Amino acid sequence: MVEERMGDCWSYTKDQFDNLEKHTQWGIEFVEKYTKFVKERSEIETNYAKQIRNLSKKYQPKKNSREEEESKYTFCRAFLMTLNELNDYAGQHEVIAENLTSQIITELTRYLQDLKTERKSHFHDGRKAQQHIESSWKQLEASKRRFERDCKEADRAQQYFEKMDADINVTKADVEKARQQAQMRHQMASDSKSDYSSYLQKFNQEQNDHYYTIIPNIFQKLQDMEEKRIERLGVCMKTFSEVDRQVLPIVGQCLDGMTKAAESIEPKTDSKQVVESYKSGFEPPGDVEFEDYGQAMKRTVSENSLSNAREGKEKPTSKSKGKLWPFIKNKNKLSLKLITLNSHVRSLIEGSGPEDFSHLPPEQRRKKLQGKIDELNKDIQKEMDQRDALTKMKDVYVKNPQMGDPASVDPRLSEISQNIEKLQSEVQKFEGWLAEVEERMPSKSDTHRRSGFYETQNSTTVSNNCAQDRERPLSSPDGSYTEEQNSEIQVKANPNPTSTTPEFDDEFDDEETLPTIGTCKALYPFEGHNEGTIAVAEGELLYVIEEDKGDGWTRVRRNEDEEGYVPTSYIEVLLETNAKGAMTYI
Repeated sequence: MVEERMGDCWSYTKDQFDNLEKHTQWGIEFVEKYTKFVKERSEIETNYAKQIRNLSKKYQPKKNSREEEESKYTFCRAFLMTLNELNDYAGQHEVIAENLTSQIITELTRYLQDLKTERKSHFHDGRKAQQHIESSWKQLEASKRRFERDCKEADRAQQYFEKMDADINVTKADVEKARQQAQMRHQMASDSKSDYSSYLQKFNQEQNDHYYTIIPNIFQKLQDMEEKRIERLGVCMKTFSEVDRQVLPIVGQCLDGMTKAAESIEPKTDSKQVVESYKSGFEPPGDVEFEDYGQAMKRTVSENSLSNAREGKEKPTSKSKGKLWPFIKNKNKLSLKLITLNSHVRSLIEGSGPEDFSHLPPEQRRKKLQGKIDELNKDIQKEMDQRDALTKMKDVYVKNPQMGDPASVDPRLSEISQNIEKLQSEVQKFEGWLAEVEERMPSKSDTHRRSGFYETQNSTTVSNNCAQDRERPLSSPDGSYTEEQNSEIQVKANPNPTSTTPEFDDEFDDEETLPTIGTCKALYPFEGHNEGTIAVAEGELLYVIEEDKGDGWTRVRRNEDEEGYVPTSYIEVLLETNAKGAMTYI
């Protein structure tokens, strides 16, 4: 009946003390195992966050000029935003590790110490109760054996007394002594019986208390302890999932930021940026003019054809003063125009060159000058802010001399004023260069005017083409010059038939100087390091002796001994009226 009133409690297992001890020890070991599991999970999150941060740091752009170039493109900016969001994403995994440590690992470690102490206390009380009941049982057994022994002794003494009393030969004294001995034994048996009865009653009471009060209370405490342990494990497992759930909104924001960065990429904008970055400002070469070689063939059938042919036989390998290609010695036959372009690109990459960026193409030079002006203006603004701050400080010192000496600020103010004047002079210098570049840069209308010029060239009369043919040798389709020269040209180009034929080397032939067909002005400096070219300075005036044939080069002369090719886009050409119909182009 008592057990039925207890309900479903561990009191039913009052005889399973050792098994319950093993079970509670296994529960503690399980908490330790779960704590180790959470600790390893926290370490994984920490290492993962560290690796993500290192990855983000590894691919961050370096602090150099290349970074400025990359920041102009939307896909580079999107990648940088992705790296930043990834860094924040790693931070959330660090938060997970910190929360797991503080909310689970630390709490369970502290709880395990309390749990072990409580369990030890309960089982100590249980063992003490068991030892007490065992001691009571031993006392009961001892009183029972003593009672049994005294009863047997009393029976033997009674029997001896009766025997002595029946024997007529025994004296009264001996009978009386036997009687007293029997009485004493009976009294001892009676006392033992009383002790045994007392110990039995006491043991039964203690045993009842042990199994129905003391042990159930101890087991109830153990049961409460175990239920709290299981409940704490459930709370920790719930916290384990909530720790991840708490960072999900921020992780979602990081992922949304990555998606937004990807959606911000604009291919068209990046393509335009490429144009803005590498636009040179040079005008493309115009149309290639028509060269009428048929007129030259018709002139050979003239009165002087025989004499011209005879002159040609006397000097079969003579070369007129035609266009000498600058890569005759260079076997790779690279175009000089590509070499010049590569030099510009190389100068852009290396960042070397004169202070006015004259080594750059017009458009790139304009951008560099504008950027330099902006930097100088920022420096001027900083200096002016410092000057204003120092002026206010000086005013404070003037009004409150105890705070400082006003004269101590004057040297710094003078230095700042000098810096501002120096920076302003620099700005004026770069603004002058910028104005020159903007004045010289061709406008959109120049392109149409240049196209119209070539259309006019194509529609000129045959006689003008013939006149031009007399000034230059025939060329083959691949750009090299044929050795079969027109006999009439040879006679006019070399009136002295006895002169020896020079080798076709890197220098121009010492023949008759070609006539000038116009003048030109150098818009930009050109170094002219390659064979067949001539170095010109900005603003220099030169004579044009052979115009651009569509390959981007114009042949010019400085004096009777110096002539060569320069890029057509580097000069402003003014052709003479009798040579090209009074057409001017830039």
